[in-house]
Amino acid sequence: MAKTGVLSSDPTVRARAAELKKELQRLVRTIVDDEDFSIHTIDQAKDALCALRELKFNKRSTATTPTSSLKLHEAVSCPEEFRCPLSKELMRDPVILASGQTYDRPFIQKWLNTGNRTCPRTQQVLSHTVLTPNHLISEMISQWCKSQGMELPNPVQYGKEEGITEAERDHFFSLLEKLSAALPVQKEAAKELRLLTKKMPSFRVLFGESVDAIPQLLTPLSGSKSQSGVHPDLQEDVITTLLNLSIHDSNKMIVAGTPMVIPLLMEALRCGTIETRSNAAAALFTLSALDSNKALIGKSGALEPLIDLLDEGHPLAMKDVASAIFNLCIIHENKGRAVRDGAVRVILKKIMDGVLVDELLAILAMLSTHQRAVEELGELGAVPCLLRIIRESSCERNKENCIAILHTVCLNDRTKWKALKEEENTYGTISKLAQDGTSRAKRKANGILERLRRAVNITHTA
Repeated sequence: MAKTGVLSSDPTVRARAAELKKELQRLVRTIVDDEDFSIHTIDQAKDALCALRELKFNKRSTATTPTSSLKLHEAVSCPEEFRCPLSKELMRDPVILASGQTYDRPFIQKWLNTGNRTCPRTQQVLSHTVLTPNHLISEMISQWCKSQGMELPNPVQYGKEEGITEAERDHFFSLLEKLSAALPVQKEAAKELRLLTKKMPSFRVLFGESVDAIPQLLTPLSGSKSQSGVHPDLQEDVITTLLNLSIHDSNKMIVAGTPMVIPLLMEALRCGTIETRSNAAAALFTLSALDSNKALIGKSGALEPLIDLLDEGHPLAMKDVASAIFNLCIIHENKGRAVRDGAVRVILKKIMDGVLVDELLAILAMLSTHQRAVEELGELGAVPCLLRIIRESSCERNKENCIAILHTVCLNDRTKWKALKEEENTYGTISKLAQDGTSRAKRKANGILERLRRAVNITHTA
């Protein structure tokens, strides 16, 4: 079929188009699968389709702009290190992710805004979602463009978010007022706020600018003694809106600092639809990008319901829960809280069952710096499981985490040396890792081998 429209190369427009498509897919799926779908759902699908049509057909002129000619030029000769790994295009606003990888801001921001909590290139779980400008690469790109006779678009204009009109601002405040009305009106307002904060970053900003906006959002939940008495759809929409707000970096401290937010998220982890519980975990993960929030969330007791939800093992919630626990346990005091709340037993059981092994091994490696965690690992039979993963896994990161945990166990519990020695004599597992593993894995493996050799020498001397 011939293409009758061209989408703009502006990443803001392309990101909006991707969001519209995703929302359209969800709405159409609801219409097709749910016999009891509402007229409102059809209207939403129609609005999304019209918005997508407008984006596609109103942007033809961009095909002849300087940006498109730059894109043509860069496709021919742009150095690979200047391309964004996501867009494959010359970066206009290079930023560094927590993994150390560099991306173009609009594309990595879109990746994070859709709920991803890993590095697209390395798949590493991110310790935070703060984006740091890469001034060195930016300067190198600027010099390259000058040498090629090209003008790089202004990065602020390139990644600029859509503004908000006075009419939209008034509508925002009217929706907040409706959250104090009767249940049907509350549900309608909460649903619309969820969609607006998902699709329009400017609406997330509005929450941060208004002192009373977040408390007003929580009105339907905070008025009830227990969220079990709140309509599940209403609870889901409010909790998901909190998640959408927390994506905006400037909102993280404001959201977490609002007195009722963390207790309500904790309550949502315990009861509600599985999407509500999963989104509550995702909100805690996103908020915990700030170290001050990590401490606040940990002191509030949020690790216990997170670990309980992990123990339940619902597939839809597992990744968000694991990401939240990982982030929170970066600070030392939360490691102790996680261990006291039973994290080691739950995580080890999931790993033994082959569930979310990559993410959970990373958490277990962090917890293994806590003395009680090391004792539990020995008591729960972790050593054979970790040795088996090293033998059978093809993931170097998993092997590294396993040997790091084993090294800590080896230092603290001499009764496990026999199992390590038998593994080495039978399979040569530790020696192989000492030769072929990552630099950290080699160090840990050699440390274990040295201890085993010393133990043999002591025995022979005796």
